[in-house]
Amino acid sequence: MSVRKVMMVALRVTWVVYAGLIVGRLAGLPLAWWVVLAPLAVLLALGLGQSGVSRRSRALRANPVPAVEVAVPVAGRWSVLNSPADKVPSHGTHGYGQTYAIDIIAEPAPGARPAFARFWPVARRSEDFPAFGEPLYAVADATVVRAADHRRDHLSRNSLPAVAYLLLLESAVREMGGAGLIVGNHVVLDLGDGTYAMYAHLQRGSLQVRAGDRVREGQLLARCGNSGNSSEPHLHFQLMDDPDLDVAAGIPFSWRGIGVPANGEVFRAGGPPLSQP
Repeated sequence: MSVRKVMMVALRVTWVVYAGLIVGRLAGLPLAWWVVLAPLAVLLALGLGQSGVSRRSRALRANPVPAVEVAVPVAGRWSVLNSPADKVPSHGTHGYGQTYAIDIIAEPAPGARPAFARFWPVARRSEDFPAFGEPLYAVADATVVRAADHRRDHLSRNSLPAVAYLLLLESAVREMGGAGLIVGNHVVLDLGDGTYAMYAHLQRGSLQVRAGDRVREGQLLARCGNSGNSSEPHLHFQLMDDPDLDVAAGIPFSWRGIGVPANGEVFRAGGPPLSQP
């Protein structure tokens, strides 16, 4: 087992232990157990996580990886969140191969996407967002390594109460459950030469491929959804050096004809090279 996988397992066990301590305290265990062991559990979790991030950061600086150019995985008008053009790691962590990951949301027209709410509505249906159900295409000729789409598409987390719930409770629970709960429905493509592409937060039941299939660039893979650790329907896309998210390191990408759009940037992509529904 790799060092990174050991750390990830240790983190999950630590959070489970910490939760158990809290439950034990509520159940009436002596205060000394909670006062001494709970802070140690938190420090252990933070220390392991930070050490892993620091080692990965040093390795990336010492051995920069060239960007891999691939096709754009969507068509139409989209805007960008959490782009590696603005910061690396783009999502604040090297974990799960996310170093150069990007999030994009469909914006067919200005104002078409529901605005962030202060208090109401607390949550919206996935169908209220234009990204939901949008087709996602293969960025290169590839082999499907992983394909899963059984997880539900949940309500949005784009209000203050919902974001608080996502950050303070839901994300921690999903982290304890592992990569599958974080990325939700997803597909991983083997592009060859040690490069893998992952599409996360797919719509439940939308996969058009399965593990072992060969796909061509531009082929329909699935549709955009809101599964996993997602605030609203969007595509999370990344390249990485291993199909196992617990050990993968991120690889920088460049979309053909577009490059790497920055946070807030709106871009348009043409249709796929293959005739798709």
